[in-house]
Amino acid sequence: MESAGEPSGRERGWSSSLRAFTIRIFEGRPTMHLHKKNDIAATLPIFADLSKADLRKVTALMTPVDLKAGQQFIKEGTPGREAFFIIDGNATVRRGGRVLATLGPGDVIGEMSVLAGTPRSASVTAETPMRVEVLNRREFSALLDEVPGLAKKIMTAVIKRLHELEPNLAG
Repeated sequence: MESAGEPSGRERGWSSSLRAFTIRIFEGRPTMHLHKKNDIAATLPIFADLSKADLRKVTALMTPVDLKAGQQFIKEGTPGREAFFIIDGNATVRRGGRVLATLGPGDVIGEMSVLAGTPRSASVTAETPMRVEVLNRREFSALLDEVPGLAKKIMTAVIKRLHELEPNLAG
């Protein structure tokens, strides 16, 4: 995962070519990815109504990560530094050991903690091998500044998630 000292996708010098090559260190192991940059964001429903120019902005900031089945990638109570956008695979969300939800392609995980700067409210484990796109807090904030229409969609998704997790919240 990216740390505060790592460069963002934009700072990595990605060009506008159709392919991007990234090498990331995830849990001490290098992972390598070759992907079509302009296809990634378009597969996620949260980005469905964005212009091609805005999709390019999103894609330039995202970092692909592959997760193994059984891998816990968010731990309840820890600082939220990244938001995860599920491209492929499924994950289980647990709070206090109780299953809250199963999420899959198109879902966003960790955005509440990243936006609010609060500790993670639940733990998340990959149930199957997963491909996720990751935005760290700085990149996520930059994206919301650069693509104003996205802020409303993210806020709506967060409110829906809160109501799913806590149905007794006042509306």
